[in-house]
Amino acid sequence: MSLRVTFTAIVIMFSLLASAQTVSIIPQPSKVTIKGGEFVINKDCSLLFDQNNSDLSGIAGLFNDYLKNLYGFSLLQSVGSSSIKLVISDKVGLGNEGYTIEMDGKKATITSSTPAGIFYGVQSFKQLLPVKPEAGNLAIPVVEIEDQPTFSWRGNMLDVGRHFFPVSFIKKYIDILAMYKINVFHWHLTEDQGWRIEIKKYPKLTEVSHWREQTVVGHARDSKEYDGRGYGGFYTQEQIKEIVKYAAERYITVVPEIEMPGHTSAVLAAYPNLGCTGGPYKVQEIWGVHGDVYCAGNEETFKFLEDVLDEVCELFPSEFIHIGGDECPKGAWEECPKCQKRIKEEGLADEHELQSYFIKRMEKYLDNKGRRLIGWDEILEGGLPPKATVMSWRGEKGGIEAAKQHHDVVMSPTTHLYFDYYQSEDRDNEPLAIGGFLPLEKVYSYNPLPEELSAEEKKHVLGAQANVWTEYIPSTSHAEYMLLPRLCALSELTWTPAELKNFEDFQKRMEKHYSRLEALGINFKDYRK
Repeated sequence: MSLRVTFTAIVIMFSLLASAQTVSIIPQPSKVTIKGGEFVINKDCSLLFDQNNSDLSGIAGLFNDYLKNLYGFSLLQSVGSSSIKLVISDKVGLGNEGYTIEMDGKKATITSSTPAGIFYGVQSFKQLLPVKPEAGNLAIPVVEIEDQPTFSWRGNMLDVGRHFFPVSFIKKYIDILAMYKINVFHWHLTEDQGWRIEIKKYPKLTEVSHWREQTVVGHARDSKEYDGRGYGGFYTQEQIKEIVKYAAERYITVVPEIEMPGHTSAVLAAYPNLGCTGGPYKVQEIWGVHGDVYCAGNEETFKFLEDVLDEVCELFPSEFIHIGGDECPKGAWEECPKCQKRIKEEGLADEHELQSYFIKRMEKYLDNKGRRLIGWDEILEGGLPPKATVMSWRGEKGGIEAAKQHHDVVMSPTTHLYFDYYQSEDRDNEPLAIGGFLPLEKVYSYNPLPEELSAEEKKHVLGAQANVWTEYIPSTSHAEYMLLPRLCALSELTWTPAELKNFEDFQKRMEKHYSRLEALGINFKDYRK
């Protein structure tokens, strides 16, 4: 054998070995050690856990469902030729969501101090699996992993007010979030163009407010054409309970958003007494900011919202309730005798302070129910309520200001985390979007901790959230396309330590994820092209 042939054989051997040892987990774990060798999963492998623990039973069931759906087999509940073990242990000092994975050729153990950590460990373990099995076997590299998240709020928002999506898709969407360790699903349920949640005390919300007579065609800033077709939909309370339970089983908290005091045309169409003029109002047919807002001088408004929040809090056990608070035009208040009387009686300086009065009243009501109010950064205008959390979307300025006032913050700037923006500058070959340009690399580059904050102030940054606003996203496949793979970048910037982030390495790991998304029937923007 010639020296050249021998050298070539060695190169091929090491190339194959390197390929077999590739670990393509997203988000990148804090620490991964490749030990060498393989762990093989097949129908003779067992999945072991404390079967008296309902949380572990649920996680094991989801893992087996995944294996069955993608590979055609599930794991034994008794001793097999090899085993995967799920273990709750107080000895794992990695916080409430951290986990470890240890394995050799015959045994893999996922350990955490909480069920949530076990769930995240299983998500990482699933990503070690090849997309396609060989001869019924799934061979993965033997590794050790020690991992925990950087931020506690790893969020994604889906707007269903503009376009409505069925329960089946909401579940699929939640499954996608869970794959990438996103733990907050912010559900934007009310808008000028449609109210999507059943409130039993106010039946007109699901008789009138969910339905618009038609929808603008094309981009709202350019078009005067409408489709002439009625559009609507809403979730019953039973469906909402089903979705909240589904998300909780995947360690995702559903945070509902009920818009106030603006973005309320749909409500006023059903209950015109809650507006400043008494109407007539209509469910809006075009996107944008509309001047129809709740009357802040009318006690009926607050009674209505308190009743709504009573039912919302019954449906959603989340600590946070989102009240919107954004884009509230003040023109109606300026002309409204009741609002002007409220300003005078409360000693308020102007309509901005009237909005602050409005939000403070709602915060006090939620606080008395043991909940925390969160709103978009406009709630800073006129003064923050004492315990409010700010979601900073108009850049980072609002978040910085709130953190300096010692309020908790979720960073969600349009510049980096608005997934309704175009993913390519070649707009002719992209589906219609609201505007802007937000490619994968720019999402990945974001750091939720502004340099302007001190170390103590940075502790108020709970994390970050990306948003999928759906004015121009009418279908489920379009929603998936706008979400992915930018969601993968979001997962890494909220989970992985900043010093471990590397976009080139991320791109390499994404190669396997594109194939897995294809296998799971999930649409995405393909950055390989």
